[in-house]
Amino acid sequence: MASLGPLALARQLLAILHRDGGRLAQIDAYLHGRHADPYMPPMADDEYRLLAKRAVSNWMPLLVGTPAQALYVDGYRAGADATTASQPDSATPEWEHWQRSRLDARQAAVYRGALAFGHAFTVTEKGRSGAIVTKGLSALKTAALYEDPANDDTPAAALTVTAWPKDEQPGRARLWDTRREYEVSFLSLSDEKSVRVRGGVLHGAQECPVTRFAASVDLEGRTLGVIEPMIALQDRINQTVFDLLLAQTYGSTKVRTVSGMAPPVQRDPESGEPVLDELGNPIPLQINHNSRRFLFAEDPDVRFGSLDETPLAGFIESIDMSVRHLSAIAQVPPHAMLGQIANLSAEALQAAEVSLSRMIAEFRTSFGESWERVFRLAAELAGNASSADDFRGEVVWRDMESRSLAHAADALGKLREQLGIPERGLWRRVPGVTQTELEDWEQMREDDDSVAQLSTALTRATVDRSIPEAA
Repeated sequence: MASLGPLALARQLLAILHRDGGRLAQIDAYLHGRHADPYMPPMADDEYRLLAKRAVSNWMPLLVGTPAQALYVDGYRAGADATTASQPDSATPEWEHWQRSRLDARQAAVYRGALAFGHAFTVTEKGRSGAIVTKGLSALKTAALYEDPANDDTPAAALTVTAWPKDEQPGRARLWDTRREYEVSFLSLSDEKSVRVRGGVLHGAQECPVTRFAASVDLEGRTLGVIEPMIALQDRINQTVFDLLLAQTYGSTKVRTVSGMAPPVQRDPESGEPVLDELGNPIPLQINHNSRRFLFAEDPDVRFGSLDETPLAGFIESIDMSVRHLSAIAQVPPHAMLGQIANLSAEALQAAEVSLSRMIAEFRTSFGESWERVFRLAAELAGNASSADDFRGEVVWRDMESRSLAHAADALGKLREQLGIPERGLWRRVPGVTQTELEDWEQMREDDDSVAQLSTALTRATVDRSIPEAA
């Protein structure tokens, strides 16, 4: 692959986008509520189609948002060999690059894209002002090539589409290899002969500056998100809701019946004879009847009756069962999807979220490695050789577990007293603490220690001077 030229790389990457385009487009459609229609009769009328449209119950954003909301990078700790290891975490060049790229807010889009489609990308490069920034790239427009897609974290080349072909205008894309960046134009993803490559500007790094964020990668190099395995279950829920709406619309009320009674007909006001239509049939009168009116007939042979309504409990139970199946397979707690949290203790809630916590821990491990590569790329572009080779650095994830401050303080106090863990080592485990607050605590602690040392020194000096006078 290293021997391939930029034109061959561009054609191969565009072919990957063409191959995966249909699958990713379906995932994107389900994420935004554009689902396949439930089964309907071939001659369904407009009322049926309206009910099918209203039957869509989109659970996909919840499956993506629940783990994504627990992923938040709150700091970076450089390795011991890096030149910035002794600096405060918020003062390191790596964290300065993070803040300049506005990744506090933009990191969520990277996680949601990776969880939805199975992978997302970032590119780290120098901006027009010379500042190094990192921005996210969509999986719908970006593809990367790897020598070993299951184990490599550095792509041999990557391409992202910046403009799709429209009318007579060709599409445009950016291509990166290990040393250079190229401009690519194409008429369609499947038309290899229309691909053109221009330029070849050095991007400043010794490897491709695109980083992949993969939610799950198997040994074949295939990525899998949280939406694609749930499409069949989502369709099943939509079908059940559609059946419920049909039963609710057409059979949820009692039907009153009458036999042996002819409906009243229109009569001529002068002669009293029935008025006939074009076919010679009497024209029936419209009956104003509802549940508040009595039914009566003059003929004693008339019989009234009713047809029972269709019970809806079975449909509702079927929907709840399908949602529970969706919850179990997606590892999202049932109470987060059904909203049934009454009479649940803190221990029961924690036990229900164990599966979700394990899944989030797996995502943090995978995404953390990707962010560490981003920091090394930024250091290399900035000319910081020591940080560029720092493979011992780690990102710091914010603790997003739902725990009360009193409960956490009691647990941290026991760890300090019973296990002898230094109290400064427990500060990071305080719920909701940020990197800036930790550094403020460190400075306050040093200031308090210096004031205490000065006070102790003055006290000792005063005591030493008073000893000869007392003697």
